[in-house]
Amino acid sequence: MELNFNSVETIPVLNASAAFKTDSGKVFKEDVDIVPTIIDKSLSYIPWGSDNNMPYHIIDLIESDETLATCQMFNAEVCYGSGLQYNTDSCGGDVKREVEDFLLDNAMPSYFLGVCQDFKHFAFCVSVVILNAEGTRIVRLIRKEACYCRLTPAEKDGSIRQVLYANWRQPVASRDDIEVIDLLDINSPWRDLAIRMGRIAGDDGKRRVRTKSRKFAVLTRVPTPDSTYYPIPYYGALFRGKWYNIKQLIGMAKEAKLKNIAPIKYQIEISNKYWDSIFKSEGITDRREQQKRIVKEKQQILDFLTGVENAGKVWFSTFYVAPTGEVQHEVVINKIDSDKEGGDWSTDIQEAVNMICFTMRVHSNLVGSVPGKSQSNNSGSDKRELYTIAQALQKPYHDLLFTVHQIVIRFNGWTGAYPDCPFIQLTTLDEHQDAKSVSFRESSQQESPQ
Repeated sequence: MELNFNSVETIPVLNASAAFKTDSGKVFKEDVDIVPTIIDKSLSYIPWGSDNNMPYHIIDLIESDETLATCQMFNAEVCYGSGLQYNTDSCGGDVKREVEDFLLDNAMPSYFLGVCQDFKHFAFCVSVVILNAEGTRIVRLIRKEACYCRLTPAEKDGSIRQVLYANWRQPVASRDDIEVIDLLDINSPWRDLAIRMGRIAGDDGKRRVRTKSRKFAVLTRVPTPDSTYYPIPYYGALFRGKWYNIKQLIGMAKEAKLKNIAPIKYQIEISNKYWDSIFKSEGITDRREQQKRIVKEKQQILDFLTGVENAGKVWFSTFYVAPTGEVQHEVVINKIDSDKEGGDWSTDIQEAVNMICFTMRVHSNLVGSVPGKSQSNNSGSDKRELYTIAQALQKPYHDLLFTVHQIVIRFNGWTGAYPDCPFIQLTTLDEHQDAKSVSFRESSQQESPQ
């Protein structure tokens, strides 16, 4: 049973409605120090967020807004470009056949689109390379969904040794529920793999096989100003600000107006921690009883609002005061101007959509028309330039994503091959084609002096 925290409730006495909504700004905040969670004597991990569910909270927020979800998918598709390729133009026939066999054995389009989505959602991705039994060649390349990956605590030298892969949405109580994968050195994955497989000498100057493992994880993450186990993506500012909540509120207001002919007069933001504290203090563990308690608490808040309005007194507190007299600082009540109704929200929704698209670095015209009564549209030339700019900005991400493929090519001895991801360039009518693929590497070679 899924608990319903968000809802629109009618206040009959006031002929108005109140919108209950969880505070999205708290999704990235940590009120307590994160400490490792222990699985057994030899295995522990760093939780992702205070409750280890931060990636799922982020996904829920994204899926709750059609504009944000569309922008995220657009960014992943732009990063995908024309798809990942292993360029073998300078390779011999044997190498070309080996590369073709490798690409056929691995679902490369699915893998690459997946890591692009992980990059855009969470600013990091995890790839797993699997070697043959002899440890002489890499035969498989697999993506591990970032939201199901957790990192073990760093050693004294700062290195992270393992990645734990499991369904963290469910309680994970034993090692049997977890796939433990050795993690290659984040700063030097190729050297680490070569030393483990005896390709090069280690720090002791000796050349030997250091491990019998044939499966290794490669962690690729976007450098951020604050170095943490799990990077906070740049669009986190969207949830810390107000525009995400404003857009959600406008949708709820229009729905309430259409259904109840009663404008929303109050927006009530409640932190998830507030509900957790109620359940914990009252010892409520059953999901059905928790939902009943949510309904009861909402009604108490509505009764409080009714009493304030009927009393006709000056209300200077923006926080909810519980029936016990205790001020709840995790419950914020915002009074809304109820003059706007129905279609009058059109300009506001347009502004909110533009702010979301701006934060996601996606021009509104590239993902669809801007909502609202007055439609603005760019010319074809402007759209082509916007699309070209969007794809050109993917270069640093491609450079990061290519690391694991450079390791595959080097380890397998495919001399002359290199990873490439051409972007799609929309053309003008005089070129007699709709689009063409352009490689950054080929462009730089053509522009370099002879």
